[in-house]
Amino acid sequence: MKRVWMAAMFFLLTAIMLIGCANGNKTETKTDYPGVVKERVAVMTAIVADIDLKKRVVTLENAEGERRDFRVGEEAINLPQVKVGDKVTIKFLESIAVEIVKPGKATAAGENTTIVRAKPGEMPGGMITHQTAIIAFVKAIDKKGGTISLMGPAGKTVKVKVEDPANLENVKVGDELMITFTEAQAISVKRVK
Repeated sequence: MKRVWMAAMFFLLTAIMLIGCANGNKTETKTDYPGVVKERVAVMTAIVADIDLKKRVVTLENAEGERRDFRVGEEAINLPQVKVGDKVTIKFLESIAVEIVKPGKATAAGENTTIVRAKPGEMPGGMITHQTAIIAFVKAIDKKGGTISLMGPAGKTVKVKVEDPANLENVKVGDELMITFTEAQAISVKRVK
């Protein structure tokens, strides 16, 4: 059931993104602790222009007046709450966090997916988050070239160009890095008064 809902959410999010309902909003954040966090956020909005509950088709209109029809699967149990004029907002977040792991510290490498959705009868909405964390070992550092060579969990070594070479001052060959990739999408439907 989770996969079906996730696939439906992915389709809806991708479809809305493709029709150009975007109000791009990108941010990047760095922290002062021994590690780096970079993130990018995009917010997209559209208005429900038409809805056919029997056929489960929703027509969305972007700020430029372009309209697109979207088939909504049966797993979207709150579709009957959606009305013409409702505002659909979707937020996308991508982030990467790199942290130096102290020797002997337990790490939480692995994958995790979390899905949250509105309760039956509420306005449609939800969020899906997928996070992957890996441990990589620092094999080489080229401060002049601004690169670092990392060996991942499969034993493959890759050379990576760092965005800010000053971050290389905080690491040394042999360090373990926990690298966490996060992707999240949230959708909400609000009644416009």
